[in-house]
Amino acid sequence: MTTIVQPVPRTHEAPTAVPRWRTVVWDDPVNLMSYVSAVFREYFGYSAARAEELMMTVHTRGRATVSTGVRERVEADVMAMHSYGLRATIEADRD
Repeated sequence: MTTIVQPVPRTHEAPTAVPRWRTVVWDDPVNLMSYVSAVFREYFGYSAARAEELMMTVHTRGRATVSTGVRERVEADVMAMHSYGLRATIEADRD
């Protein structure tokens, strides 16, 4: 007697998503609002309106997410914000 073995169908598994991270800039009592806006325009290339919006979020809410991406890119953004004298941290982007 011959036994025929049926192949087990493979289920397609989606590739694991790359974790995303965010750069958070925090409010501080030192830097002028105009300076913070200028940094956002210069470093991130944001329009004046977008930079102003983010700066106001920092000012009124105490923090704002200014960039998202892979960890290495966000780490570079955090270091750049530090070089401009801004307080910034990295957080996992759970959204």
